Amino acid sequence: MKRYSTVLLFGLLSLTSQLAHADIVDDAIGNIQQAINDAYNPSSSRNDDDDRYDRSRQIDSRQYDDRRRQLEDRRQRLDERQRQLDDDRRRLEEDERRLEEDYDRG
Repeated sequence: MKRYSTVLLFGLLSLTSQLAHADIVDDAIGNIQQAINDAYNPSSSRNDDDDRYDRSRQIDSRQYDDRRRQLEDRRQRLDERQRQLDDDRRRLEEDERRLEEDYDRG
């Protein structure tokens, strides 16, 4: 029984130590990859994240402004078309009224 518990304890210790070693190796690999990326791409360091965010916001703001202008232009065109239709409707109603008046007289 003592031998069985010793083997079990040894097995558990070896498993947990392997998991701990795997975590350490993963962290080391991640740090090495980050160092390589920083060495080959110094412009993409973490300090430039704010600049990229600002540029992205400026682009988004320009796109928003452009879209708002397009919508406003479209609204103005629709308003002008509506005025033209209203004028056409008034002329049509006047023509109908004259027709009715001419018919009633004759």
